[in-house]
Amino acid sequence: MSFSFLLSTTALDPGALARGLPDVRAGAGVTFEGWVRNHNDGHLVQSLDYEAYPPLAEKEGARILAEAREKFPVFGAVCVHRVGALALGDLAVWVGVTAAHRGAAFDACRYIIDEAKARVPIWKKEHYADGATVWINCATRGDHAGATNPPA
Repeated sequence: MSFSFLLSTTALDPGALARGLPDVRAGAGVTFEGWVRNHNDGHLVQSLDYEAYPPLAEKEGARILAEAREKFPVFGAVCVHRVGALALGDLAVWVGVTAAHRGAAFDACRYIIDEAKARVPIWKKEHYADGATVWINCATRGDHAGATNPPA
């Protein structure tokens, strides 16, 4: 298994992604799936869009995986994030990690998803049942979370 961060414009197949995890050295494999839910901060969500600048997002994602490799005794890690239009229930992000022991695999998996959510420049636009659309947690040009301006 390698260490890779990818953006995908097509639906993610967790089974196919997990089949890439096995490593004969590994005694543990941990995966995380993040799905599009129908609510956020008291709003009924109908769908969402993710946007990214791939060269920057992939570079930062690779940096996070390299950090995980240094911090935890893992054999491999993959993080794949969707971009484009997603419907309710769609798989938005998938992380898989292998290690000799479960503790390292769990810790590295959590580190990767937490850091990816905090640092990788992927912007989320929520479409609400009342017709409103809002960019979520994307402070740009001095704007604040929940700003309706798209990323620059």
